Amino acid sequence: MNFCYRANLNTMLMLVLLLGGTVIMSYSWYLHQSPHNTPLPQRKVHVLLLSSWRSGSSFLGQVFSQHASVFYLMEPGWHVWTRVQKSGARLLRMAVRDCLRSLYQCDFSVMDAYLPEDHRVSSLFMWYESRALCSPPACNITATNETQCRQKCDARGLQRAEQACSTYSHVVLKETRLFELESLYPLLQDPNLDLRIVHLVRDPRAVMRSRAESAKSLEKDTATALEQQNMTKFEVQFKVMQEICRSHVRIYETAILKPPPFLKGRYRLVRYEDVARNPLKEVRDIYDFVGLKMTPEMSDWIYQKTHGKGKGTVKEAFQVVSRNATQVSEAWRTMLPHFKVKRVQKACKEAMSLLGYRTVRNIKEQNKLDVDLLVPREPHQFKW
Repeated sequence: MNFCYRANLNTMLMLVLLLGGTVIMSYSWYLHQSPHNTPLPQRKVHVLLLSSWRSGSSFLGQVFSQHASVFYLMEPGWHVWTRVQKSGARLLRMAVRDCLRSLYQCDFSVMDAYLPEDHRVSSLFMWYESRALCSPPACNITATNETQCRQKCDARGLQRAEQACSTYSHVVLKETRLFELESLYPLLQDPNLDLRIVHLVRDPRAVMRSRAESAKSLEKDTATALEQQNMTKFEVQFKVMQEICRSHVRIYETAILKPPPFLKGRYRLVRYEDVARNPLKEVRDIYDFVGLKMTPEMSDWIYQKTHGKGKGTVKEAFQVVSRNATQVSEAWRTMLPHFKVKRVQKACKEAMSLLGYRTVRNIKEQNKLDVDLLVPREPHQFKW
C-alpha cells in the first residue's frame, strides 16, 4: 500500500515537472517565432512642458518634437481658451486639464468640442510644429520643411493623428495656460498615465522684453489671464508679469517646498538661461528625466539652433530659428528701459529670489554685462 502511494506521488511530481518544462519551452518558441521577435510594449511616458508665454518654451518644445521617439503637440489649451466663453484662467483650468488627459491617451475626440465641424489636422494649433504630424503614419511622406508639411500632411479629421500618437513611446504636450499644479493632481494619480512635469522658467525681465515685441499676438491670452480686468495698456504689461511670477512661485512651492507624495520624482524645474548657456548638457539632463536618449541627430540640431548668428527677434511669435542663445537671453539688459526693469523686479521680487535671478539697482549695473545676474543652481534644489 505505502509502495503504491509513493509510486503515485512520484508519478505526479514527474508530470508536474514535465508540464512546467513544456510551458517554458512553448513560450520560448513563441518568442522566437513571433514576427520580428517583437518585445512586449513598454509603458508610455507622458510629459507636460509647463511654462509661460515668451519663456523659451517654443524652443524647448522643439527639443522634444524633433526627437524620433516623441509625439508632440503645442498648446492644446489654446483651443479651450479661444472656444469656451468664460472669463478667466481659473474657470478654464479644469477643461484644459481634461483636454490634456484625453490627448495623453491618444484620444483626440476631446477636440471635437473645440474644432470646426469639418476639421482637419491643420485645425490643431501650430500643428506643423509637430514632427510627428509631418511624418508617417500621420502623413504619407516625411516632410522636410514647414511648407511641404502644410501641403502634403493636412489630412481630413484626426484619425491619423490618433494612430500616430499610439506608435510613440513618449507623448509630450506643451502648455502655457496652467498657473498651478493642483488641477493636475488627478493626472498625476491616474494609474494609466506616467506623467512627468518639466517646468520651464525665464528671467522675468527677459520675458517682459519679449512680450513687448509680441504684444498684439498675446492680447487675448493676457485678458484671460487677468480675468478681464479693466486697466490701461501700460499697467497691463506689469500686472500680467506679476500674475506669471506668482504662478511660478505657487508651482515652485507646491513641487519643491511642500510636495504631495505622488509628485516625487515627477517634477523638474528648468531655467531657460541654463539651457542657453549649456544646451547639450541641460537637454541631456532633461532627456534623462523623461527617459529619452540623446542621439547624434538631436545633438547636431540643438547645436545649430543655439549657435546661430542671429541675435534679435523673429517675425512670428512662436517661430524657432537659429540664434545665439546666450546673447538672446541677455538682450533685455541693453534693450529694456531701466524704469521698466525696476517695475518688473518689484512685481516679481519673490519669484526672482526663489528661482535665482539677481536684481540690478541702477542702469549702470544693468548694462554691465560682465556681472552675472544668474545665481548658480546648487543653492536651489531644482530637482528631487
